[in-house]
Amino acid sequence: MSRIFNLTKHAALRTGPFVRLQSRWLSDATKAAIEKEIKGNDVCVFMKGTPDEPMCGFSRATVTILTVQGVRNFKGVNVLEDPDLRSGIKEYSQWPTIPQVYVKGEFVGGCDIMLNMHKSGELESLLVKEGLIEPMTEASAADESTTGDKKGSS
Repeated sequence: MSRIFNLTKHAALRTGPFVRLQSRWLSDATKAAIEKEIKGNDVCVFMKGTPDEPMCGFSRATVTILTVQGVRNFKGVNVLEDPDLRSGIKEYSQWPTIPQVYVKGEFVGGCDIMLNMHKSGELESLLVKEGLIEPMTEASAADESTTGDKKGSS
């Protein structure tokens, strides 16, 4: 396994005329476990806790955003159960924070990006494009506002 460390991307590691290189190698087992979850689930969230019991506010917010968008079936992977997974997912995605959301195998982002995409309508567009939710129509929006539920919920 070869890996090129991009110094321009990690400028914070520069100290004066010297450069301190820090990189952790992602184990094959951890990488395989991450890829299995990402490829095996249309929507996968690496988070602190579970969708039913998030263990941090950012994970809770991400679960709420997905639920509000109408995503009913997504996989939550609790990174608190495995320290290698917790650090490995950050290295895998080259993204420093948790939660991390993958849609149809592609990294979307963390809580801040999910929130911005939700507010702008980009998240709904992505989820509709990927066939994960139905587009919101005026009739379903009116139904939701009067009942408080998504159309088709019991």
